[in-house]
Amino acid sequence: MQETLTVERKSFGGTLDGTEAFVYTLHNRNGMEARITNYGGTLISLLVPDRNGKLADVVLGFDSLLTYIKDAPHFGSTMGRYANRIGNAMFELNGVKYTLVKNNGANHIHGGIKAFDKVVWNVSESEGKRGQSLALNYLSKDGEEGYPGNLSVKVVYSLTDDNELKIEYTATTDKPTVLNLTNHSFFNLAGAGNGSILDHELFIDADRFTPVDSESIPTGELKSVHGTPLDFTAQTAIGVRMEESFAQLKRRRGFDNNLVLNKPLNAFGLAARVYEKTSGRVMEVLTTEPGLQFYTPNFVRAMPIGKEEKKYDRQCAFCLETEHFPDSPNKPQFPSTVVNPGLPYASTTVYRFSTK
Repeated sequence: MQETLTVERKSFGGTLDGTEAFVYTLHNRNGMEARITNYGGTLISLLVPDRNGKLADVVLGFDSLLTYIKDAPHFGSTMGRYANRIGNAMFELNGVKYTLVKNNGANHIHGGIKAFDKVVWNVSESEGKRGQSLALNYLSKDGEEGYPGNLSVKVVYSLTDDNELKIEYTATTDKPTVLNLTNHSFFNLAGAGNGSILDHELFIDADRFTPVDSESIPTGELKSVHGTPLDFTAQTAIGVRMEESFAQLKRRRGFDNNLVLNKPLNAFGLAARVYEKTSGRVMEVLTTEPGLQFYTPNFVRAMPIGKEEKKYDRQCAFCLETEHFPDSPNKPQFPSTVVNPGLPYASTTVYRFSTK
């Protein structure tokens, strides 16, 4: 590989209003490659070696910008202002009630209709990291999708020589607001479009989860995962847990659950580990966030054709979304998602790859 790594930039076409979007490619010295578009701050592809050194793309995505605009279910996108759900699409902050866009029945999900995943971010290449990092910036204006405050957000993607994809989020606001950012990548360690993920073996360092009501809004309780299909405290095949009887899972035909990580609040540490035995790929998820939303594509119907003309079927991928808990603005017993002026927001998540 060339001595000096550079960030490659190519046009990804225009949005519906004519704004040009680009794809940026990061490399590391081990052959890994990450492709990111500034439309939605979206991770399009991630090439990772198997135990024999053969590269495969382990995230689902699309070749066309238009597909991301019209059809993609948040594949690889940066979600905000509030990833996951807020009940009744409203919350109260410092005595003021804020009404948000309803885009999930009577509730609010993933920041609204035109949220962070549907805008074009400004881009700069981070200096001093040998072309392995990319900084994305977006100003979310006061009142956007119902949220208070002018919020300046920065997301930095870095591809390290330790085979880590590192995502650093920072933000400042001029009014008190709520914020919950995550990346919504869909992973298949055998390669995107290469069958289901039911044989993937998963460990999640979480003894508790947040049960939800019929509309997937947390009840406010914390319950033990032990004795439920959400018990991944010992490495277990996803398919084994999928088959077990559990009322919430039956209703969803799969997983869509927030788990409460065991590590101390705000500490950076291991959240999850996934192993795919055919390729030998291992992915570890490390984060400063207190929760992990484990999701499998339970209701994917008539999905657009993916990259390289591959068909994406139900349960062909999994998401491990590092974030604060759903509906935290309405659950004072949950870790706070409030961001105040003069106190910047910061969060870090790392996806670390290896083989065995």
